[in-house]
Amino acid sequence: QVQLVESGGGLVQAGSSVRLSCAVSGRTSSTYATGWIRQAPGKEREFVAAVTWSSGRTYYKNNMKGRFTISRDSAKNTVYLQMNSLKPEDTAVYYCAARQSFGVVDDPKYYDSWGQGTQVTISS
Repeated sequence: QVQLVESGGGLVQAGSSVRLSCAVSGRTSSTYATGWIRQAPGKEREFVAAVTWSSGRTYYKNNMKGRFTISRDSAKNTVYLQMNSLKPEDTAVYYCAARQSFGVVDDPKYYDSWGQGTQVTISS
């Protein structure tokens, strides 16, 4: 089991940038990947991006690559999500989640552990 704590959310204007952080603790050595998943009001959870711990391979939802960048710092057990050129439709609660076993990372249902989420609100 791992624990995840997100930080870095807030209220920003459209066009701004925000960096989210996810501190991972616990059985991190057995974690295959950590991802960011968001949920807007009234909508289902949506995969944003993921990174594997061993190789650093990254995955993105198609329409987010280019504006969003995921990275990891293995020494700090921290995963980041850099979000640029933010739009009002990016408004959501952003969750950090960990998947323990090898496999699909772009579907929220395969993640085993979740953080509490951090609110990101983009004003127009």
